[in-house]
Amino acid sequence: MLISPQLTGNIARNCHPPGCKAYLQQQADYIQQQATISGAKKVLILGASSGFGLASRLTLALAGGADTIGVSFERGPNEKGLGSAGWYNNIFCKELAEKQGLLVKNFIGDAFDPAMRSQVIEYIKQEFGGKADLVIYSLATGKRKTESGQWHSVLKTTDAPLHGLSINLETEQLEPQTVELANAAEVEATTKVMGGDEWRNWIDALQQADVLAQGCNTIAYSYVGPERTAAIYRDGTIGRAKQHLHVTAQELDKQLQTQVGGHAYACVCKALVTKASVYIPVMSPYISLLYKVMKEQGSHEECIEQAYRLFSQHLYPQDGQVRLDTLNQLRIDDLELSPQVQQQIDLRYPTVTADNFKQTTDFDGYKTAFLRLNGFAVAGVDYQQPCDIEALSQLKP
Repeated sequence: MLISPQLTGNIARNCHPPGCKAYLQQQADYIQQQATISGAKKVLILGASSGFGLASRLTLALAGGADTIGVSFERGPNEKGLGSAGWYNNIFCKELAEKQGLLVKNFIGDAFDPAMRSQVIEYIKQEFGGKADLVIYSLATGKRKTESGQWHSVLKTTDAPLHGLSINLETEQLEPQTVELANAAEVEATTKVMGGDEWRNWIDALQQADVLAQGCNTIAYSYVGPERTAAIYRDGTIGRAKQHLHVTAQELDKQLQTQVGGHAYACVCKALVTKASVYIPVMSPYISLLYKVMKEQGSHEECIEQAYRLFSQHLYPQDGQVRLDTLNQLRIDDLELSPQVQQQIDLRYPTVTADNFKQTTDFDGYKTAFLRLNGFAVAGVDYQQPCDIEALSQLKP
């Protein structure tokens, strides 16, 4: 069976499993060419199947020799299709790490479900050595179910409606888009889904179960961005949620220092093409232009390069001194926010139009980055080679 990408707007409807495997191998090759990292050895990753969570897992396993547990909500093969890219990322990541003699465990299910926390805690106690020394929170979803009900996040502004442009990957057009003003209930719901509540729930549960090692750290991934994107990101509903996440980091930091001598950090990342970021209204022209400028200046990084730099230079540097800003945050968005990058974006952004955006931005790189998340457009993969559906359906994470 030949598999070609199927897009609906900015949603990928299918994936190419051999392409997913090849893309993971390329990332693994990059990590294995870098210097080793002396850091965490027992790592729990919440949201491990794509984006920064997956890149963290590859980096810590292959450069740091860490055993890992990954929790993700992915779809396996069924009568409707082959399943999600994350399903196969879990499988192939496990294969890569096990070749290095590492312990790898995948839990497939809802990380917001207390039953999932219980399963993971029991596994840590029985089969993972009893303790975790790093917990990574990298969940990206649109809804969260709690005892008080189900919450749905929205991507809206909190000050005034915003009129802008967004890239439609299916039609390859730059289209006008209006971001509506959120009401108070929508702001609260978005914070419930994308803020720090569930991060806290996990840390509390792990601590109460006594499965956090002495000195255990936890990090949660975030984004701040420049002034240009502030209306939708910093000051939008997603920004409010991230503010809550950052406050939670400060509170958890005090808690962990007291309880296990560890720390909690928000890690502010660079804008990248991820399954989550392509949904954010009016961000795509900025990100595609950012790709162009940073590639020209030789400072562009994808998730895997960002993750390696985070762990090798910021959280676990050779001198043992964690690199933090004045707000106690890990900052790997420094290259994006550098004056030389932002000055070029400010100069060029007003010239980007629906007619010329493919030339004035790195649209090709932006779309290629998105397709690779689902196993397409990966160099070296023969997409005219039929996929063995029966064999793929037998793979388990």
